[in-house]
Amino acid sequence: MSASAAAKRIIPLLDRVLIQRVKAETKTATGILLPEKAVEKLNEGVVVAVGPGIVAKDGTTIPTGLSEGDRVLLPSYGGSPIKLDAIKDKEYLLFRAEEILAKLQ
Repeated sequence: MSASAAAKRIIPLLDRVLIQRVKAETKTATGILLPEKAVEKLNEGVVVAVGPGIVAKDGTTIPTGLSEGDRVLLPSYGGSPIKLDAIKDKEYLLFRAEEILAKLQ
């Protein structure tokens, strides 16, 4: 099973959003390779899956403002890391929609 297929099987509940963190470039524009420790984690990710939304007191569902494929700005800390055998090389995080800082265009 591929990594993307394993991630697609995860369906977030309520207002939670599954994010794949974007990896920083390990090679500069001039072709110099950077060591892994010198590369910082980016606070950017791509939405992989979105829950249906939060349920209001009157019983209606309030959908989140995000959809699959959106690029988002993430907080420095937070989110629940998702670890599966099939997705060892990629970093997935589960956030509440309210924790996401911004949607990037």
